[in-house]
Order: sequence, then C-alpha cells, then structure tokens
Amino acid sequence: MASSYSTDLKLELMVTGEKAGQWGDITNSNLVVLQQAIAGYEAISLNATTGATLTFSNGVTSNGKNAVLDLTGTITTSVDVIVPDGIEKTYILKNSTSGSHAVRIKTSSGTGPSFDTTDKGYKLVYVDGTDVVDVALASPPGGSDKQIQFNDNGSFGGITMGTAGQILSTDGTTASFTDPAGGGASWQAVKTASFNAVAGEGYFINTTSGAITMTLPSSPSIGDFVAFIDYAGTFDTNSLTIGRNSENIQGSAADLTVSVERAANTLVYVDSTQGWLLTVK
Repeated sequence: MASSYSTDLKLELMVTGEKAGQWGDITNSNLVVLQQAIAGYEAISLNATTGATLTFSNGVTSNGKNAVLDLTGTITTSVDVIVPDGIEKTYILKNSTSGSHAVRIKTSSGTGPSFDTTDKGYKLVYVDGTDVVDVALASPPGGSDKQIQFNDNGSFGGITMGTAGQILSTDGTTASFTDPAGGGASWQAVKTASFNAVAGEGYFINTTSGAITMTLPSSPSIGDFVAFIDYAGTFDTNSLTIGRNSENIQGSAADLTVSVERAANTLVYVDSTQGWLLTVK
C-alpha cells in the first residue's frame, strides 16, 4: 500500500513494509513539518491585487504550515489570504502590509475575519476546516462579557494612569482619569484668614477670629470643584464669603455669603451661564 498524507499538515503516513531504507529521512521530514506548525515563522508577501493562497504540500514544509504568518507587501486594493478548504489549524497573524486596504484571512469557499484599512496589528485565529474564526473577537460561552486589563507599566490599555483619588470617566468618545466632581477633595490644613481656593481641594475654615473670604479659582473648567466645612461652628457669628472671581455662582453675578453654623458644601463649575453650583441645597 502506498503512503498517504495527513489532512492538515500533510505529514507522510507510511505503512509496514513500505519505503525500505527511507523511514529515517521521512520521519525527520515529518518532524520538521511539526516544528514548523508549532513554532514556525514566515513572512508572506501578498500580491498587490490578489493577496495569497497558502500552500500545504505533501511531506515537506510549506508556508501555510507555519504557526506565525507575517503578511507583507504593498497592496493597492483589499485582498484575501486563502487557506485551502478542509484544513484545521491555528495561526498568529501580523499585518505588515503597506497601503490602506483591508486584508481578509479566509478559506477557499468559507468566511473569515479582516484586518481593516488602518489595522496593522495582530490576530489569533483558528481554521475549523470550513471557516476562519477570529479568537480575539469571539464571545465567551453564555454571554458577551468583556475584560478590563491594567498593564504592569502603569497604563490602562491606551490610557495613562491618573493620580491618586482620580476616577476613570468617559465623554462618550474617549476615556481618561479625572478628578471626581464634588468628591475626592484633597483636604488642606485649617484656614484662619482669607485665601484663594484651588480646584480639587477641600478647606476646613475657622472664622472664630473674624469673617473670611474664600476666592474661587480663576478660569475654571467644567467639573472643577471646591469643598468647604465650618471648622468651629462659627459661620453664624463670622460668616464665610465665597468670592466669585468674575464667574457666576448659582447663575448669579454676586458673591455668596454662608452664615449657617456648621455649614458644609461643595461648589462644582459647570459653564459661564450658571458658573459654580452647590451640590447640596
């Protein structure tokens, strides 16, 4: 009986009594193909308009048998990298092509994922004999949960880590670490005289010896906040004046006087119309 070849890696399968004196060479060839499938790397130069069809030749190494494929070349239109039907295999793919065009990896008659026009990254895929499946995009069993990963170098995906006390927030388009509105203040030592407030800080204010003016920050941005607390319970005797510093407070172009004993509040800046708003009424 003549040799046959395995379906996926095309290893030569010998039968007893055949290939006398050749078993060692054929076995070594099979081992080289296995090595290629486990750890092999090859750059595949894609045709500018037709891409490439991976090869799986019987009994020898072939570009389609590698574990890692680096897709190279300058493409002038969207192209396909084709795996023959019936092959079952995994690949790590890198898109190193030049040109802003999509590159799809698929079987001859099936489907598969694409690198989009600007994606010059990596994909982990497997071929199930019919289609090519993108592992990175596959949903986990029973749902579509996603993972959040913090990297060892202090970054969060593509987001630089913030400072202590900041929170991760989004404007609907991009995400960043910011100071929490109305909370997470950096509390300062007790104030006993008039002072200029700094956004993001909180102040214990002692008016035992006389009235105090806290002047709000100039040129504030949306979300800036300042917090304060009546330290000694004396605002009813000697009031706290909050200087607006050219911005409105609660929509009014006037300073705010606080004369309630043990008053505590936070002002958050919203815009030039309303200015600084109190979080507690």
